[in-house]
Amino acid sequence: MVIFDLDGTLWDSGESVGASWNIAIQRAGYGFTVTADDLRRNMGKTMNEIADDLFGVLPEKERYELARKCEVFENAYITEHGGRLFEGVRETLKELHETGVIMSIVSNCQEGYIPAFLTSMDMHSYFVDYEEWGRSGLLKADNIRLVMERNGAEKAVYVGDIQKDADASAKAGVPCIWAAYGFGHIDKPAGVLNEFRELPQVLKKLGYK
Repeated sequence: MVIFDLDGTLWDSGESVGASWNIAIQRAGYGFTVTADDLRRNMGKTMNEIADDLFGVLPEKERYELARKCEVFENAYITEHGGRLFEGVRETLKELHETGVIMSIVSNCQEGYIPAFLTSMDMHSYFVDYEEWGRSGLLKADNIRLVMERNGAEKAVYVGDIQKDADASAKAGVPCIWAAYGFGHIDKPAGVLNEFRELPQVLKKLGYK
């Protein structure tokens, strides 16, 4: 099984997420804004961690309440407007799917974000399962194991773009392939993707599918 991170690995939704959050923030009566880069540098964190960073001037309860409002509006906005797939993602996923590779997505995002991605990008058919921090309440390592268990996968590899992805993979007992075109760096990955279309070759070298 191949398990993917989402942001920084399959797509960049920073512009759409930033636009949706600013609408939600304004509607909630606040005068500040966030940028796409603010969101990108927080990709991979849980939504509460992002709220701590971006809304840290607010009391804890208030910042998390605002984050929930942003999440709900974001899901609807992303479903309609989507994001930007990284080059080669659609073609490569289609190739892997057609050759029988079992694929899923695990992200530290809010509940509903992965379905918004799948719907907006018309990719439901490529993935057998997914899990989100907001749905399970579990962190990435536990969600990786959960998806593997649900699908009877004894062997898996995780594809992510930041060190937290690699750390979660190690904790889950699976190797991590670094999406080097993404938002961060990974020390000592099992494999490296300079572009997404290299994935079939890297998987072959690692003996995974």
